[in-house]
Amino acid sequence: MNAVIADRKSRKFRDIENFDLNESNQYFLLPFRFHRVTADKEIIVNEVGDYLILPNGTFEKIVKRQINKQIDAELYGDLIANFFISEEAIPPLIDVLATRYRTKKLFLNYFTGLHIFVISLRCEHTCHYCQVSRVTENKDMFDMSISNIDKGIDIMFKSPNSHLTMEFQGGEALLAFDNIKYAVEKAERIANELGKGLTKVICTNLAIVTEEILEYCKEHKILISTSLDGPQYVHDKNRHKPHASSYELAVKGIELSRKVLGHDQVSALMTTTKLSLDYPIEIVDEYFNLGFQGIFLRNISPYGFALKNDKSKYETEKFLSFYKKALDRILEYNFNGNYFTEDLARIFLTKILTPFNVGFVDLQSPAGLINGVIVFNYDGAVYATDESRMLAEEQDFTFKLGTLNDKYNDLFFGKKAQEISQIWANEGLTGCSECAFQQYCGADPVHNHATQGDMYGYRPTSDFCQKNMEIIRYLIELMESDVRIKKIFERWAKTATH
Repeated sequence: MNAVIADRKSRKFRDIENFDLNESNQYFLLPFRFHRVTADKEIIVNEVGDYLILPNGTFEKIVKRQINKQIDAELYGDLIANFFISEEAIPPLIDVLATRYRTKKLFLNYFTGLHIFVISLRCEHTCHYCQVSRVTENKDMFDMSISNIDKGIDIMFKSPNSHLTMEFQGGEALLAFDNIKYAVEKAERIANELGKGLTKVICTNLAIVTEEILEYCKEHKILISTSLDGPQYVHDKNRHKPHASSYELAVKGIELSRKVLGHDQVSALMTTTKLSLDYPIEIVDEYFNLGFQGIFLRNISPYGFALKNDKSKYETEKFLSFYKKALDRILEYNFNGNYFTEDLARIFLTKILTPFNVGFVDLQSPAGLINGVIVFNYDGAVYATDESRMLAEEQDFTFKLGTLNDKYNDLFFGKKAQEISQIWANEGLTGCSECAFQQYCGADPVHNHATQGDMYGYRPTSDFCQKNMEIIRYLIELMESDVRIKKIFERWAKTATH
């Protein structure tokens, strides 16, 4: 009986001082990473992308438990509120953190959405940075057959994703427009039967577009994606067309497409070549003057002809210098009251400033290959990404998943897919797993293989890593240095999620 009374006494409520762990600074560390962003500032980032900008040396004080609850009250509160530290081994709001993490990885719920049909390898341009071999004749050999179109559509609709995107690429896709019409109409019928959403996109240089083609696109709600590398003296040299100005044809095609389809149904992409590096402001101005609401400043991809052509290759540092000058010009337009975005920045900023991710396959973890995109080649081969297809044109079939004759499970969950899946999450890659920008970046086994010889890659010499880390760091530096820029970036991120 006395033992029971003693036990009851020992379990009575104690004064709050008994629970103030920080008398000896004994808080618990939650997972987070740090990176120096300027000479005197560093960033800490947690598992869901929340960040704090702090004076250099603060990270070390946090991990050494030198932050005092009373003396450093504001910082201590921020660390608690943003899940960097906890006063309990398991934070009381751990379920909130888990929900936010699931939100960041929500894209995995849907599986493959983008299905690329390489409808023809034929092309009438001779772009010096073209990433694939192109041919100009023999459509029976280099156009996707009706049989392969049927098989591709069948596989596409086996995806559990409720909204699919069917994208036609080339070569020049419009050279096989009859096959596009067949594919669109068949896919629309099946989508209606299954109750699935279906977006259709044609990637084209617009050189051979006609009003008749565009009227069909309007009837079937087909979007147009084209290429525009900047003003005429840049575009014509980058994207050569024998006996004609590819720039004039592209601009004429953009204007006609907007007239028939509507302004927002036409998008354009640029590729940064060695020539482009000298014209960051002029390229941005070209997009703005043509009425686009933004530009995607893309560095050249290390595949196909681009690897061999000195007109295309350049160091990552030169691209970063080009990028920053172009971004400064874009910000000038925004300071003057115009809404004009840089889309790579907008992808990063959405991850940095919102609870959401972005469906951009090059910057996802797990990687977007297979999970987000699949490619059906004109010859029936199936590849993990469009870049994988480009490697295959150089006789490197590392990322070939199979053929359109294979079963769905064998393509998406077979031996090759399992091999790739071992290293497609940056959370498990050496160098990435310790990186503060891990949640804002992604994994790219194809790029690693193409540039470094293996899918795992080596972060200290990776141009993918070098480019992304510096752009992310620069965006954060800009936000911290100018409140006007932070408001602009917040607007970009907000519009990206709607």
